[in-house]
Amino acid sequence: MTKPLKQIHLAAHFPGVNNTTVWSDPKAGSHIEFSSFAHFAQTAERAKFDFLFLAEGLRLREQGGQIYDLDVVGRPDTFTVLAALAAVTDRLGLTGTINSTFNEPYEVARQFASLDHLSGGRSAWNVVTSWDAFTGENFRRGGFLPQEERYSRAKEFLATTGELFDSWDGDEILADQASGTFLRDAAAGAFAHHGQHFDIEGRFNVPRSPQGRPVIFQAGDSEEGREFAASTADAIFSRYATLDAGQAFYTDVKGRLSKYGRRPDQLLILPAASFVLGDSDAEAEEIAREVRRRQVSGATAIKHLEFVWNRDLSAYDPDGPLPDIDPDLGEHTVAKGRAQVRMYRDPLATAREWRELANAHGWSIRDLVIETGNRQNFVGSPATVARAVNDFVQADAADGFILVPHITPTGLDAFADRVVPLLQEQGVFRTDYEGTTLRDHLGLAHPDDHLGLAHPDERRTSRTVRAAS
Repeated sequence: MTKPLKQIHLAAHFPGVNNTTVWSDPKAGSHIEFSSFAHFAQTAERAKFDFLFLAEGLRLREQGGQIYDLDVVGRPDTFTVLAALAAVTDRLGLTGTINSTFNEPYEVARQFASLDHLSGGRSAWNVVTSWDAFTGENFRRGGFLPQEERYSRAKEFLATTGELFDSWDGDEILADQASGTFLRDAAAGAFAHHGQHFDIEGRFNVPRSPQGRPVIFQAGDSEEGREFAASTADAIFSRYATLDAGQAFYTDVKGRLSKYGRRPDQLLILPAASFVLGDSDAEAEEIAREVRRRQVSGATAIKHLEFVWNRDLSAYDPDGPLPDIDPDLGEHTVAKGRAQVRMYRDPLATAREWRELANAHGWSIRDLVIETGNRQNFVGSPATVARAVNDFVQADAADGFILVPHITPTGLDAFADRVVPLLQEQGVFRTDYEGTTLRDHLGLAHPDDHLGLAHPDERRTSRTVRAAS
């Protein structure tokens, strides 16, 4: 029996402050003006994408005491941008990264419940923890927690926000038509949580939202992160771009779900993916090589190498060989607030591997950084890219992709106009939205389905106003 084709999930990551962005391109626009966010979101919605994703930056990153490249444009508040985008889109999901280390459950629950109401049920939360005291300096608590305690706090944080969202489940406003008054159910919004990290009780002041709870995303790749995702998340971001690595991650994470009473389809796996399109495969390859060179200047290559070496390498020639000295294994003092620092858990092994690669291929420092860190996931003509995306998903290496273009804000346009129609022709991507909420787009159950309320309008009516008997 032929296996049915999987439907592909597509989302878009506003590139903003990351190393995929080619800010020097004449077509590049602002990373902070609302018109850029609006254009990007409306392009994603025109292409019927599931959602738009915003990363978070709670502190400007530094290296050698200077603010790092793109951070100089600033890092706007996630909720402010998503709330504004809710007014200029109708169906596109709105996903924001909010840190569980530096925030409080009541505040975050209130913000997401409000966003879900404003957007008609399109909110999603990417739950992350923070690993460095450098970012924590912006906060009164200092913020630094050991890894096991970060995840302990994150799990309790998520559980506590869930209690707040659910505090309105079935607790409606009672309309007394005879007297013309409204009587509040005594239990509406009431909550009490007493745990290791949070000791709060009171009354949650935002009624049950269209989705009940926001869709939950998780991005950790550690053992703790995978378990956290398997137990609580609706989707997990993956950093695996090759077929074999993607399939291994897919099998591992999906295999953890059964211990939590969950099915494989209750957790989506969505890698980030960059792309370059051309009229032919050869043209796309040529463009991709130029993009990689522009993404990694000589100065950028040296700064990237310093992530691993934890030393000032400014005296080295980026077009020369790698340093013959070993990385400094002490406290990381060169790069501050850079997520890449965490990726290299064994600097000596990484340095040894990079030297072997550079010697084997005759690569300079800049060549090495380009070849190991800035390869586009999909390069080719629209037909080639559409086929590659579909093959990856049908091979159970992912459920879809979060696309990261290298131009802001128009970099998504070509994919929307030239690749999406080909996926639609193959019958593996929607031609129109079938539902109104992000849960609908992702094929996820609504938290209130156990109440027997199948229709969104029926759910909304049941939890807002009912006549007092």
